[in-house]
Amino acid sequence: MTPSDGRRRGPLDTPVRLTAMLSGVPSLVSLHSMPHLQQPSYPDPAEVDRVVAALRKLPPLVFAGECDDLREKLAAVAEGRGFLLQGGDCAETFAGVNADNIKGKLRVLLSMAVVMTYAGQVPVVKVGRIAGQYAKPRSRDTETRNGVTLPSYRGDAVNGFEFTAQSRVHDPRRLMRIYNASAATLNLVRAFVKGGFADLRGINAWNADFVRNSNVETRYEVLAGEIERALAFMMACGVDDDQISTVDFYASHEALLLDYEHAMTRIDSRTQLPYDTSGHLLWIGERTRQTNGAHVVFMRSICNPIGIKLGPTTTGEEANRIADLLDPERIPGRITFITRMGAGSIREKLPPIIEAVESSGRKVVWSCDPMHGNTFEAANGFKTRSFADVCAEVNAFFDVHEALGTWPGGVHVELTGDDVTECLGGVDALDEADLAARYETACDPRLNRNQSLELAFMIAERLSDGRIKRKTVSPLEPYRGLDM
Repeated sequence: MTPSDGRRRGPLDTPVRLTAMLSGVPSLVSLHSMPHLQQPSYPDPAEVDRVVAALRKLPPLVFAGECDDLREKLAAVAEGRGFLLQGGDCAETFAGVNADNIKGKLRVLLSMAVVMTYAGQVPVVKVGRIAGQYAKPRSRDTETRNGVTLPSYRGDAVNGFEFTAQSRVHDPRRLMRIYNASAATLNLVRAFVKGGFADLRGINAWNADFVRNSNVETRYEVLAGEIERALAFMMACGVDDDQISTVDFYASHEALLLDYEHAMTRIDSRTQLPYDTSGHLLWIGERTRQTNGAHVVFMRSICNPIGIKLGPTTTGEEANRIADLLDPERIPGRITFITRMGAGSIREKLPPIIEAVESSGRKVVWSCDPMHGNTFEAANGFKTRSFADVCAEVNAFFDVHEALGTWPGGVHVELTGDDVTECLGGVDALDEADLAARYETACDPRLNRNQSLELAFMIAERLSDGRIKRKTVSPLEPYRGLDM
């Protein structure tokens, strides 16, 4: 493994605590000897070895110091002093690596963050499902059409979407394409967020296309106007901070393909600790979080912040067990539990899990994935989701935390910056007849830009609701009540 560079502004004792936690990165051979679900079936092992060896020699995609920075921000979220917004494509495609597509996803996430930050008065940590989300677990290994059975499409990282025998072969050379596509995406994202695209002083300009012809346009423009007036006042007072013109934006994906993730693991030159440099935050899916499985064993050996998907069958005991395996030293910001219960189950299933984890003394980020538990097939055969169900699960998530006195720390959504017609309902009142108009996802249905922004306003209202027990303190609080 080659060293990686990067700055670090974390607590001085974090490397020591992580060193105590880690027992070294297991070899690929040992990982493959354990239960390892949802992995490709490559026809040529020698070609896999060649690609993995080539990947090990390439520069990191993200820096260890950036991962540490994100972990610090997530630690604040876990304490109720921030909110996590994580979103992007269900499955990225290599064809989607272009400036317009990346800018669209970035714009919708930044717009949602602006709404939540200003209306909710809470710092928002911005994490994209981006620059690595090219592989998807599947419930079936094969797919049958018109009597022809072929391997299921597992994302561009593994095989092609076209339903042909040649396209559906699992090809290890696609691992190198993940790296190249992710590098191009991250380069563009960094240029956007640090080069003026995210400057709040131009909020109306950089969102002009976003709100045009949108049923949420008026509401958004009112908020943008308020922000502009506030910024004008600050600038008139001489405040001109870099925080206004740039944002911190992080990349995340499901750490599904063990060959790729292991090949992208590097030893940080500052601390001599291992980081998976394919992304800042990596998560383990509902299908691959077996406590004796290769994914958990690998993930416990890296220092990145880690997400864990929890479905409706999860018990509190299971949640504590996997958290103890992945984070025995209880490093602040290390663990994010991403719950995906379904609108009809969350009020019953989520409380005992939260109670069990909280009673253990562990502080985690609680994030709601309102997408994966609410998928169904429409009468016309399209896989879809109801925006009403998505909102119902998010509202239930807030209600549960309110009742327990815990902090609803974030949301994890599948979305796009385009005007797709993949989820029903929302401000445009999409129905089943609309699904065929622009159904473009490579896998699961995503919220379009209007639905995403509508969800952001709803979340902002819940964050600003006085009933939520928040630890976020207004920056003006120290000055209130001063004698003049």
